[in-house]
Amino acid sequence: MANTQGPQGNHDPAGSTQMFRAFVDEAPQGRQAAASGGGPRIGLIVGIVVAVAIVAAVAWLALK
Repeated sequence: MANTQGPQGNHDPAGSTQMFRAFVDEAPQGRQAAASGGGPRIGLIVGIVVAVAIVAAVAWLALK
């Protein structure tokens, strides 16, 4: 089997080592964001409540 590392010895043609290191460096930030609460989820719930209120108001005005 041939030596596929080339003359430098640390060349990673697929970049998988760099991608893995970037993933490891970003992983704690992802855990903090997940553990910090449901920020986007709260916004979604508020948006749904507002949309239902608008639909109810339009329906009420239409039936009046």
